[in-house]
Amino acid sequence: MAITGHRDGTTELPGRGYPGAMTHPVRGPELPDARGPLSAAIAAYLRGAGPLPDPVDAEDTDPYGDDPQLALYLCYELHYRGFAGVPAEAEWDPDLLRVRAALERRFLAALRADTPVHDSLDDALGALLVEPAEGTGVSHFLCAEGELWHLREYAALRSLYHLKEADPHAWVLPRLWGRAKAAMAAVEYDEFGGGRAERVHARLFADLMRDLGLDTGYGRFLDAAPAEMLAIVNLMSLFGLHRALRGALVGHFADVEITSSPGSRRLAEALRRTGAGPAAQFFYDEHVEADAVHEQVVRHEVIGGLLEEEPELAADVAFGIDATEYLEGRLARRLLTDWRAGRSSLRVPLGEPSTV
Repeated sequence: MAITGHRDGTTELPGRGYPGAMTHPVRGPELPDARGPLSAAIAAYLRGAGPLPDPVDAEDTDPYGDDPQLALYLCYELHYRGFAGVPAEAEWDPDLLRVRAALERRFLAALRADTPVHDSLDDALGALLVEPAEGTGVSHFLCAEGELWHLREYAALRSLYHLKEADPHAWVLPRLWGRAKAAMAAVEYDEFGGGRAERVHARLFADLMRDLGLDTGYGRFLDAAPAEMLAIVNLMSLFGLHRALRGALVGHFADVEITSSPGSRRLAEALRRTGAGPAAQFFYDEHVEADAVHEQVVRHEVIGGLLEEEPELAADVAFGIDATEYLEGRLARRLLTDWRAGRSSLRVPLGEPSTV
């Protein structure tokens, strides 16, 4: 099934499988540069300029590599804002979904094989609640010795996550009920600004980026992000889009909320120390307070309510926590290795800070 392109930059898909066969121009970010044959073929297909890769090819590749992670990101992004010139109907293109499923199987199998999983959910949660006396993570580095260029790189990378932070978590809501659903909705309501557009956390992160002189465009730094960052964003989408992985999504969400408050405190201090600006500081100051509350709600009401209804999902929740920690650890090693060697962690340079 080919995608047809037009001179005006819009595209359309043939009518097979798409009720109404409508053409919907999309004003999303531009498709990124390819990183290998898989991502090149998918990008070409979305442009209407070539066939999809064989799903078998997706299963014979490094699951954490740049090419398969970008290929998976391209597939997932169609469920968010899409890409400029790619029709909204591409979201449910059956041939593309087959390729995505092969990429997902490879990624998930690798995570299940490689992630050190705790013996119990209590152990997994307990590990998150312990702050090491001598921390060695990214937020510790930024707090103690990070320079402004480190913080700009970190914000650019995290923008792929934070500009859609709460969106994949919202997909779990129709898959929950009772206490878990009510508590999850309450936390998501805060993430989406409590009904105030200017308080949506993705908007607050864009304000942080502006203080750091970064382009705030959605997906702007996709080309700069290494595979380790793409894998973290892809994990959210993988868990969020599959009902069978709802327990893992809750575990991922718990990891984010439980670890956020102490990490945000260190990042706020780093931003103050480097003179990053009030909006930059406010984002993390806001998360110190908000996520300290969210942590309690997620542990006792979201997880507690879920397991009250479906106790068999405890192992999935633990896997979601541990897989998140595993991928965050891979990113941390990449960043700290590069930064301590005095070099950028990005695939392409940021350029000078904007004064606009």
